[in-house]
Amino acid sequence: MTLNDDFSGRRLLPADNWWNLEITNAPIDPQSAALINFIGRTRTLHPDFGPPPFGIPYVGVGGSQARTTVTFVDYGDESDRGFGSETGYPIPDAARTQPNYIEGAVPGGGNDGDRHLIIVDRDRWVLFELFATRWTGQRWEAASGAVFDLNANGRRPEGWTSADAAGLAILPGLVRVDEAMRGPIQHALRATVRSTNGYVWPASHRAGSTGGALPMGARLRLKSSVDVSRFPGYIQNIFRAMQTHGLIIADNGSDMYISGAMDPRWNNDQLNPAFRALTAADFDVIQLGWR
Repeated sequence: MTLNDDFSGRRLLPADNWWNLEITNAPIDPQSAALINFIGRTRTLHPDFGPPPFGIPYVGVGGSQARTTVTFVDYGDESDRGFGSETGYPIPDAARTQPNYIEGAVPGGGNDGDRHLIIVDRDRWVLFELFATRWTGQRWEAASGAVFDLNANGRRPEGWTSADAAGLAILPGLVRVDEAMRGPIQHALRATVRSTNGYVWPASHRAGSTGGALPMGARLRLKSSVDVSRFPGYIQNIFRAMQTHGLIIADNGSDMYISGAMDPRWNNDQLNPAFRALTAADFDVIQLGWR
């Protein structure tokens, strides 16, 4: 059982998965300027991650980790009960009593916030994700849950959520310390905006219908003209990923918040001013639904 597992550098999901697509030469959407104007061209970026309690934690477990039944209280008809013929999620017992297993850093999850719980079965290469997770003292509950075979490009059924509003996997889009320190990040990054309007591929679920807003699944690309060389090397790697693989809008939240892993190695004294140096105007929206 390993918090902030680096998976020995193994890529999450196949190379041709939507999270891993390079979009350097993807066409710009005709409505790009209007969509950026809706966000606000001067809106700065924010790293929605850092040392505890900031960001989304994740844990790697072995294939022998016991499966635990989860009761879904909101989206049971759109949630996965387990993987294959096995029912349950491989939740470590420590998540009941120790902080930093569940988003928000409260042992057992508590009652506030998104409370994502993300687990990777390293042996079977399967991703388990839960939203609004909590240990009641008697059982595990969550609003919704989704399971992804990391060897395949399985997409949620049309109209289904996941542990994320867009119906996408969360972990493959997080900024992770091990990747940022190692070199170029070769996947898109998860991002939020304040409101959305429907959804486009690769998303499968809507969570709003605000006219003029971006749809779930929209991709933003940092303009190649933006010079990122003035930033520390690991932050350059994050920003270059925005240029080569972009951002995918995956949830309603705060505009231009970029999701990352909770990890004590992050330095917010460097991250915050660097992210504030970029604005929404530095991005284009690529063709909606581009694949």
